[in-house]
Amino acid sequence: MNGVTTYEQLGGEEGVRGLVDRFYDLMAELPETQAILALHPDDLTESRNKFFKFLSGFFGGPSLYIEEYGHPMLRARHLPFPIGEDERDQWLLCMNRAIDERVTDSLLATQLKQNFFRTADHMRNRSE
Repeated sequence: MNGVTTYEQLGGEEGVRGLVDRFYDLMAELPETQAILALHPDDLTESRNKFFKFLSGFFGGPSLYIEEYGHPMLRARHLPFPIGEDERDQWLLCMNRAIDERVTDSLLATQLKQNFFRTADHMRNRSE
């Protein structure tokens, strides 16, 4: 898929929004992810919107997050929250399931899971 962005491969705005919404739906539904859900506000609307805007630009679509909030500085923005292996794994459980449900291209799904693992692992800020 030479020259085609991940944003396009996912179906553009609708596909990225669907992935984000399923991710947060899973976080709210799964009993094993309640610890990371508790790190979020009760109303996930803003979290959903920020994550959608971030992924839009991250995947090669419009740079909505940067236009509104500036550089993402992911690690710095996550430092106030205790993130260890358990939190990383809970986050990845939601994302991997969302990918399994929403992404039909197996190569793309594998690449997304690998990239999200690296990013989620980088967010860890407490030792076990």
